[in-house]
Amino acid sequence: LLECRLKTGRTHQIRVHMASIRHPVAGDPVYGPHNGPHNCIASLHGQCLHAKTLGFVHPVTGQTLSFDSPLPDYFTHFLAALRRARP
Repeated sequence: LLECRLKTGRTHQIRVHMASIRHPVAGDPVYGPHNGPHNCIASLHGQCLHAKTLGFVHPVTGQTLSFDSPLPDYFTHFLAALRRARP
């Protein structure tokens, strides 16, 4: 579990960079593992990449806007399962 702060807001950056260091985003259908011994997330229905907070400066008013969103259920269930399985 990690936190990333993007300057451009492109999720593709996270997915490509994490895969390039052999730590792909869990459930990523493009850059994640597809078969073999590392494909341990067969039941995950989505990728574990979530923007908790999005913010930007409104281009017309100059007002700083910020929006928060909780993790989706499949993500929280996956994290709970990992925590239970931890030695």
